[in-house]
Amino acid sequence: MELNHEERAAGRPAAEGRRPSVRALAAGSVGNFIEWYEFGVYGYFATVIAERFFTPAGGGTVEGLVKTYASFALAFFFRPVGAALFGRLGDRVGRRPVLILVISLMTVTTALIGVLPTYATAGVLAPWLLTLLRVLQGLSAGGEFGGAVAVMTEFAPPGRRGLYGAWQSFTVALGLLAGAGVAAVLASVLTVAELNAWGWRVPFLLALPMGAGALWLRLRLDETPPFRERAPEVARVLPARQVAWAVALGAGRVMGWSAAGYAFLVVLPSYLQTALHATFREALTATVLANLGFAATIIPAGLLSDRIGRRPVMLAGAALVVVLAVPLLGVLRGEDTSTPFKVLAVLLAGAVVGLMAGPGPALLAEMFPTRVRCTGLGLAYALSNAVFSGCAGLIITEAVKRTGNVDVPAYYAAAACAVSMLALFKNTALENAAFDGTDVSGTDVNSTDGSSTTGKAGRTDAGDRSDVGDVVRRD
Repeated sequence: MELNHEERAAGRPAAEGRRPSVRALAAGSVGNFIEWYEFGVYGYFATVIAERFFTPAGGGTVEGLVKTYASFALAFFFRPVGAALFGRLGDRVGRRPVLILVISLMTVTTALIGVLPTYATAGVLAPWLLTLLRVLQGLSAGGEFGGAVAVMTEFAPPGRRGLYGAWQSFTVALGLLAGAGVAAVLASVLTVAELNAWGWRVPFLLALPMGAGALWLRLRLDETPPFRERAPEVARVLPARQVAWAVALGAGRVMGWSAAGYAFLVVLPSYLQTALHATFREALTATVLANLGFAATIIPAGLLSDRIGRRPVMLAGAALVVVLAVPLLGVLRGEDTSTPFKVLAVLLAGAVVGLMAGPGPALLAEMFPTRVRCTGLGLAYALSNAVFSGCAGLIITEAVKRTGNVDVPAYYAAAACAVSMLALFKNTALENAAFDGTDVSGTDVNSTDGSSTTGKAGRTDAGDRSDVGDVVRRD
């Protein structure tokens, strides 16, 4: 049936309004997909990389794995540098140019890993070249999160920041699954000798076509409305103490997500191989299942956080990790445990991490006003990941080696989640005015009794201009 002129005119604004939001989701999330695809691949092939780059003739396997994870951790420690550098650019010149720059850097450095000479060819130069590329990847990844989450949440319709932010985490799961899938296919079609000789290079080289597609999407992206509409002429300098406290608190809130996510989703393959003597294919299968559980809960958790608040959902996820981490690992370790129970345990481990990852991006975005959003949320996430994700493989592998206790990953994840629970009960002045004058728990920044102004605990709507929090008085 043909629409008349009035019907077409009425429907056009809604359709046109949806296009930028959908485009922002695609352009913002595709970079996260590539970033976590690569980090997943590096984690899945950690034992192969250790042998090819960090284990000279006569070197020990565990020693090479520790060095591999040290390079892994070093990249994460450069994430805060990238978050500060690219975040500042994103807050000053715009989100779009920064996202274009970081995806270009990530694509080139990832592909270069696929053509690096190994220790057998280049000697001691090989691990140094690999580490240099990991550092550059850390810089680009540090700028990626802040810019991408800012774009997705600033384009989000009213009352949908949780859902839009959850897509960032969902594409993390997709990236990790894609990396695990590519690794599993290579492990199935290639012999061990072929995989060790050249097969491990293929996943890194695949970043080239992925990056080209991501760059095309970002070149077509518009700048976000809050950034375009900000009013710098009336904005004062934000108090450094408030911003620093917000960054530290944000890092604390997501440290459980960071630690549990890497313990259960990335470090798991190498842990199963070295501690529980699983085969490479068995370890990859377990990782795929964990990431499926992770992916399954992210979007529902983001949607739920738009209704009841970010913190209740994240608190539930953190509490479940504290309670279930050790028992779940015991199920995997049990020789008499049936395969279905082990599958259920791995799926559940990923699912509880998804409860924190779904609301996490929106929660961080809502902690900072427009003028410092890229820098603030990027630094909070990068600092948490530098310490609790980047070091996860190194800490867990070394702790298991020294103590012989194979429950170390569970203790590590549970301890981090316990600290996150404490941080989630704290509040800052900046987040109360970040988008519309209230925080995600419904508390008015100007209220002296902590009363709610939203009528629904834990919910805010993004209908107002998000630069209202840019004018903050000095202490």
